[in-house]
This record gives sequence, C-alpha cells and structure tokens, in this order.
Amino acid sequence: MVHFKNRYMVMEVFIDAGRGECGPVILTQFNITKVIRDSIQLNFGECGLVASLGSLQVKYVNPVIKVCIIRVSREDHPKVWAAITMLRSIGKIPVSFNLLDVSGSIRACKKAALACDEAKFEQYKVAAGDHVTPEIINSVQSCFYKIRGLES
Repeated sequence: MVHFKNRYMVMEVFIDAGRGECGPVILTQFNITKVIRDSIQLNFGECGLVASLGSLQVKYVNPVIKVCIIRVSREDHPKVWAAITMLRSIGKIPVSFNLLDVSGSIRACKKAALACDEAKFEQYKVAAGDHVTPEIINSVQSCFYKIRGLES
C-alpha cells in the first residue's frame, strides 16, 4: 500500500471589507477552494491545476475567526502556497492570506489551528465586548468541535 504524503497548511484570512464593493464575504470551504483553484490556473496554467487538483482540499474553515486548514500533496505544496500568496480577493472583497503553520500530519496541524482559534476568539471577545451574541459563541464552539474531530 502506498502512503500519500500530504502537507497541511493553517492559513489566516484577512478581509478588508471596508474597501470591497459589495457586502461582507462569508468564508466557506467552497469559496476558498474556488479562489485557490482559480489562482493556480491563472499563475501555473492548466497543467499546474490538474497536477494539484487530486490532493487539494480545504479541510476546515472557521468563518468567525477566519482560520482555515488546507491539505495538499507534498510535491505540490510550494505551488499551492505561491498561488495562495498571489490571491488578492474573494469575489470583490480584498483579502490576504497569512501562513501560520505547515505540517506533515493533521494531528500537529489541528493543535496549531486550535491554539490559534482559541487565542483569536479571546481577542475577538475582548474587542467586541457586549456585542458577542450567543449565536456567535455557539458557532465558534461548533468550529472547535469540528477541528477536534478532524481526521485525514
């Protein structure tokens, strides 16, 4: 049996909603996968896209904290990382991605993403003050449960 070698990237998404032309973007696995695929095709062509499509998958997205985990093959991870770096928008909303961690296992990546999620949520609660609703807290808690249950 052949074991596929993957890389897991924990990415932080910065959204500049003030400069966008339409309403705020909601981060989903579909949105992020689509813009990454489009960027790979634009920057590396059809062959680059086809080579990376087999392993490219957005494993986790937290739309409140704006952290995601992306799985890609070990051979293609520099190309996908470069394509993500060149992304400038999702729809018409300007965004930028920040790489927080690269790991060879989902277990190590989960630890890094969970630590980042928890720290950013504490900052979010302090900044939002009384505007943190129970719905937001429940949404973030469900994301924490999802990330703890992640397996490859």
